[in-house]
Amino acid sequence: MTPLDIQVQQLRERFGAADALPLAGGAILVTVPEVPLPVGWSKAASAIRFLAPAGYPFAALDCFWADPDLRLAGGGMPQNSAMNNIPETSEAGLWFSWHLTSGWNPNRDTLCSWMNTILDRLRRLQ
Repeated sequence: MTPLDIQVQQLRERFGAADALPLAGGAILVTVPEVPLPVGWSKAASAIRFLAPAGYPFAALDCFWADPDLRLAGGGMPQNSAMNNIPETSEAGLWFSWHLTSGWNPNRDTLCSWMNTILDRLRRLQ
């Protein structure tokens, strides 16, 4: 098993499901379906998608996508988000331009730590 395979398995253990789809450019599209959302969103759960770039884990993770119909409970768009296609796919999603503030460390950071960053962003209802 590769480090990515192990980390996808860890996502499955934590969230019940996760898929990793290799893309033509070398990135891996990771999908975690039905991630529970906190109060304040228009839905109770959303699929979360992000790209593990070629060179992962040495290349940092950045940004993520949620279901295209996800909005704030009042119908507005969250800050730093836009409708955008996921690169190398025909899938549209609500793209969150969200980045690590502490920097990426391949000796410390994993797909699960990136999901923690995403969950933290989703708790910030802006």
